[in-house]
Amino acid sequence: MGQKVKKIAVMTSGGDSPGMNAAIRSVVRTAAYYRTECIGIYRGYQGMIEGDFTPMSARSVNNIIHKGGTILKSARSKEFMTKEGRAKAYENLKEEGIEGLVIIGGDGSFTGGVVFNSEYNFPVIGIPGTIDNDIYGTSHTLGYDTALNTAMEAIDKIRDTASSHNRLFFVEVMGRDAGFIALNTGVGAGAEEILIPEEDLGLERMLESLKKSRRSGKSSSIVVVAEGDKSGKNVYQLADYVEENMPEYEVRVSVLGHMQRGGSPTCFDRVLASRLGVRAVELLIDGESNLMVGLKDNEVASTDLEKAIKGQNSIDKELLRVSDIMTT
Repeated sequence: MGQKVKKIAVMTSGGDSPGMNAAIRSVVRTAAYYRTECIGIYRGYQGMIEGDFTPMSARSVNNIIHKGGTILKSARSKEFMTKEGRAKAYENLKEEGIEGLVIIGGDGSFTGGVVFNSEYNFPVIGIPGTIDNDIYGTSHTLGYDTALNTAMEAIDKIRDTASSHNRLFFVEVMGRDAGFIALNTGVGAGAEEILIPEEDLGLERMLESLKKSRRSGKSSSIVVVAEGDKSGKNVYQLADYVEENMPEYEVRVSVLGHMQRGGSPTCFDRVLASRLGVRAVELLIDGESNLMVGLKDNEVASTDLEKAIKGQNSIDKELLRVSDIMTT
């Protein structure tokens, strides 16, 4: 490996996700392995503008692999969206002697990286960290697997109370533009109906499905709703609609919210973070830039950063079919 970069920085940006700390650890330890200096940037792009930097060694990332959130903190930066803000950030990086940057985040964070790279030709490698799994070029983003398990465990617990009281529960999970969490947790938790942004199943179909469940002897039901589903109604309006049309059901709503973003990462997310961190640093050291590292067919692969932002991850049609059969 012809080493072209001697000092790199790592940051987390956008919404936090479980596995970010494991990725920071991997980046820092890989840099140490290749005798490359590593700087941690606190609070994402805002910290870059303010020069909030700290040197990181292999020992400074002890005991963080199992922690949710991010030790480097995250923030949204309006200032970085301006030319002046980016100029300030560049000056700080230059002054510190940083020659490459690993960005752990989602499409907003990557967009900032692409703009920064185009203006200053500054080497940038992205690691996809978001629970929504809505980034092109990887089958799994960091935190997605953990969020699925968190949501599924919550739905399992809700089912206990639903069946005790013969109730219908609407459970809202995260996913404003993508139904990956809803579809997978819905199938995994045995939901009677799943509503996602990619498919407009219609309110009538949902009612029909619930009536069918009722006729077949089900006294309680779970409907999993992605926060951005296409019915045009929020989860509370959906609940009201069903109560009006099916008064035999006592309807309750549970919004899982930010609990899905927290918690200790699963083994899958820890291993994925470790693999992606190693490849990200190796690419930077090798003089590569403007790429995102991800997982394709269980192999670590890189994708052009702009493609990762603009491309669309499509919902698994096979899983939709399975979900239809399972709700029979």
